[in-house]
Amino acid sequence: MNYAKTALLLAVLTAILLVLGAAVGGKAGLVVAFAVALVMNVMSLWKSDQIVLRMFNAEEVSEATAPELFGLVRELARKADLPMPRVYVMNNPQPNAFATGRSPSHAALCASTGLLEALNREELAGVLAHELAHVKSRDTLTMAVAATIGGAVSMFAQYLQFGMLFGGGRSDDRGGLGIFGTLAAVILAPIAAALVQMAISRSREYQADRLGAMICGNPLWLASALKKIDGLARRIQNPEAEAIPAAAHMFIINPLNGHGIDNLFSTHPNVENRVAALEALAREMRASGSASLGDEAARSDGMSERPANEGGRPGEVWVGGQNYTKPPSPWG
Repeated sequence: MNYAKTALLLAVLTAILLVLGAAVGGKAGLVVAFAVALVMNVMSLWKSDQIVLRMFNAEEVSEATAPELFGLVRELARKADLPMPRVYVMNNPQPNAFATGRSPSHAALCASTGLLEALNREELAGVLAHELAHVKSRDTLTMAVAATIGGAVSMFAQYLQFGMLFGGGRSDDRGGLGIFGTLAAVILAPIAAALVQMAISRSREYQADRLGAMICGNPLWLASALKKIDGLARRIQNPEAEAIPAAAHMFIINPLNGHGIDNLFSTHPNVENRVAALEALAREMRASGSASLGDEAARSDGMSERPANEGGRPGEVWVGGQNYTKPPSPWG
């Protein structure tokens, strides 16, 4: 059902773009809109990972430069039956993470230094497993396409607005919409595109939570991580994300410091609802005996209660030979 819903939402988003193309230039505009959608989709499919990683100044790490993080990703990728993704770290105090890439064989996982500081190993495993779930379900591809077409919708709406201000809006050169139809398109099309993008993100987050819990073996690890990083993310600014709000849906927690509510206008589901679903899954797994959620099972996977940044002093994260030491409570 989630796959069908996503396909439908993407079709609606593309249809909005085509309608706007027709509004701009009739049949010719429709052809142009289709061509723009095609080119932007191909670009987003082929280069989305590189573009997003550059946006957030992410640094690639290896087993030599970040052995704990790299080893944990490798173990979780093996459990998920996925190729080893590239691993990146962004020097950002807000605890957050995202995955990108056009396919599992071209995937990349990125965690912030704030995330590595805030979580213990089990919680970090839950977050990374959630991101691997996005990779396994090819959500990274879906979200990149949705964001790209959404941007094109906004571009066409701005073109329509410009045309109206400078003498446009006649039915003969606006595909029959007339000035009132064009005005409606200017106002409603970007809103509709944003709603579709948000709905895609929200439905996918619940699915990734569930699949990620299955990958790491304990839903409560991710539930604990979500509760911890949600409170911190609300208080810590993420300037890069604020400058690129169209990429907010890619993160595990809303990076824009909004007070999320579980409705269509939120890029992320309400954290309390996500935690409740994970706790229900943990009870379901215990009842069915499908997984051992005890401490011994955790230790047998090499995921003990050690902190994620084991080997340094509390608050330290070493990546690429650099010490990203947590500053003394700049957010209070």
